[in-house]
Amino acid sequence: MNGIRVGPGRPLLAAPARVRACGLLACCAILIAVLGVLFAHQAKADRLDRAVDAPIITWLAGHQGLAAWFAAPASQIPAVALSAIIVVACLLIGRLNGAVLAAAAVPVVVGLNDGLLKPLVHRTYFGVLTYPSGHTATVFALAATVTVLLIPPRPDKAGALRMLVPVATFALGCVVAIGVIGLRWHYFTDTVAGAALGIGTVCGLALLLDLPAVRRWLAWVSGGPRATQGRRSADDLLSAGG
Repeated sequence: MNGIRVGPGRPLLAAPARVRACGLLACCAILIAVLGVLFAHQAKADRLDRAVDAPIITWLAGHQGLAAWFAAPASQIPAVALSAIIVVACLLIGRLNGAVLAAAAVPVVVGLNDGLLKPLVHRTYFGVLTYPSGHTATVFALAATVTVLLIPPRPDKAGALRMLVPVATFALGCVVAIGVIGLRWHYFTDTVAGAALGIGTVCGLALLLDLPAVRRWLAWVSGGPRATQGRRSADDLLSAGG
């Protein structure tokens, strides 16, 4: 990797964006909690689910192969491959914090979804735990990761491609949601909670990675102990000089 210098990278979120990310994280957590309470231990669709799910299921009833293709981008292998591509791209441009975000987003989402929320809420569809939708959570986590990494501190200065890619990934998330509803793996409200889980998790991770202590650790990892000692020596000299 000659010529490539990996550093902590600029903060993932600009100061105004951190405020919005905190608000978005809170909204996502509240939405997941409220829906989780409403649908805990249920095995049926509510009125909203029936209204949204019925036309999708009817449309895809004779096209289950198409529904499977819709859901496929959020399955394990594509999700891991997309995460790996983002990680490598971040490392190539020297953004260690971006690489960590991309590497952590999907595993954290899967852990929260399968290890905590699904057993806790225990909503079922044909006997299978469904709340929130793991497929939807995964693809929306990837979409949120791409958005954090591509949108510059001043969004009004973003080029067309930088705006188009996040929009396309969120559109893909909607396609995945349609696919899992058409396959009768999830209710509509499962996918809403899945989207909130994916987005909220990435907001939380980005805020965490922007903490000063974490950025110092990333600087140490990227620069090694010698770089840290060098920075300390320089700080000592400055302090001694008054």
